[in-house]
Amino acid sequence: MSEENFPKQLHAINRVTISAMLWLNGIAHIIIGLALALSVLMFTWLFFTDLREAVEANNLVHGFLHSLGTLMLLWTVSSLITAEIRYLEGGKLEVDTFVVVALVGMLRKVITLPVLEKAPPMNEVILWEGGALLLGVLYLVVRKAQRQPAESASSGSAP
Repeated sequence: MSEENFPKQLHAINRVTISAMLWLNGIAHIIIGLALALSVLMFTWLFFTDLREAVEANNLVHGFLHSLGTLMLLWTVSSLITAEIRYLEGGKLEVDTFVVVALVGMLRKVITLPVLEKAPPMNEVILWEGGALLLGVLYLVVRKAQRQPAESASSGSAP
């Protein structure tokens, strides 16, 4: 509802409500940022714990793949932190961040499939790999679409 369509008697309440919502949103994003920072520490700890357990069990290949899955979770958190920083600095939340998070999640699953206790059926493996491929293509499409407005703006201002 635009300002001119809003009842004049409620303008003060409207401003207070919007101000309170902006404060709460800011606090929420600070909490999200702190939680993401804490998760970096936790996933880093888990990564090194996984590596230590792999060495102790003398099963480096299995352990390394499991550790790599944990590292992929850390990559996901890093992408979310980058998006949160961009947002807190006044930027927009970009779609490509969420595509990357989904893609890394799919790749993590594909990487850890060989170390599962029970081998998954081939159709499940194909579904995971096909999903990762589709997300990769979606990522390329989104990135290309994001570059086009910037390129057309810069070419329009060229002398």
